[in-house]
Amino acid sequence: MSAPDCLTVVQLIATPGGNWGGMEKHTADLSAELVRRGHKVHVLAHPEYQNRFSNTIHFHPLPVQWGRRNPLLKWRLRKILRELSPNVLHAQGNKAAAMLSGEGKPGSVTLGTLHGTKSSHKDFDKLDGVIAVSKGIQQALTHPDTKLIHNGIRPHGNSVITTHRIPESQDFALAIGRLEPVKQFDNLIAAWATLKPQLPLYILGNGSEADALRSQIERLNARGFIKLPGHEDNPAAWLQHASVCVISSGREGFPYTLVEALLARCPVLSTPVNGALDLLPADSLAASTDPGALQTLLSERLADLEGLKNSQNVCFERASQELTLEAMTNLTADFYYQLLRKKTAN
Repeated sequence: MSAPDCLTVVQLIATPGGNWGGMEKHTADLSAELVRRGHKVHVLAHPEYQNRFSNTIHFHPLPVQWGRRNPLLKWRLRKILRELSPNVLHAQGNKAAAMLSGEGKPGSVTLGTLHGTKSSHKDFDKLDGVIAVSKGIQQALTHPDTKLIHNGIRPHGNSVITTHRIPESQDFALAIGRLEPVKQFDNLIAAWATLKPQLPLYILGNGSEADALRSQIERLNARGFIKLPGHEDNPAAWLQHASVCVISSGREGFPYTLVEALLARCPVLSTPVNGALDLLPADSLAASTDPGALQTLLSERLADLEGLKNSQNVCFERASQELTLEAMTNLTADFYYQLLRKKTAN
């Protein structure tokens, strides 16, 4: 029996509410595009996320803040799945993969998207297929049926409405992300304060490190050329004006900042994290995630911003073809049908 043209797809997010990050955004964008193409999508997630999804998507609140082995949570999940009888059960992240293990039925497939590297991926081994968002993640998998699908986004258009005023009268560098230790903005600030480049640095975002980073900027007497405006609803507009975007993270799954920057044709300098290793030329990557390596990269590449941008023209073109929501959804839907055909053949 062949798979139907219109699939019933369940997307499971097991994040316990609160944070809305790259994985959750990925799920919302993918779900909306699948619905636009005629598929029926049901999202199972924490009730706090309901207003994040279009009303064309069927949302089912689930108390995922409970432990993955909680018997009541398991019972609720199985009850919903019995009622929906989906063709595709798609887990987003590790906890969701653990919850879907063993839930597949004849005629349906289970798969998961791995958004970051973990010490163990055993829960994904029990699914029919696995999507990795970067080469580094895919190489860490032992599953026999994996697919590399980079994150893609819908073009933002030309909206000029921003949360914070863009410094359009001057060149500037930009970094974007949650102000959390994994982003290593303290290393970036230290390097910028030491090098004192001709262009100021703006770091957009909020998080637990905000006060510590502001104190660091004061301590280094860098308040005049390193700014922390706060969270920005429209980073794409900033990227269209920035001279360079810097990623200083210690680890990443596949950073949306990288996607947004390349689509805005803004050159990127980065630590050697997943995503950046896939898409950027070697001379745009630091030798390691250590503070000294980032400072060396900035010292070498900030001196010739025009040359840096020219060196990444091929990256911009690749992004326009491969890092769109349309391209991501094409590959994801193709993988759904591939797994369904394989399941039917067996």
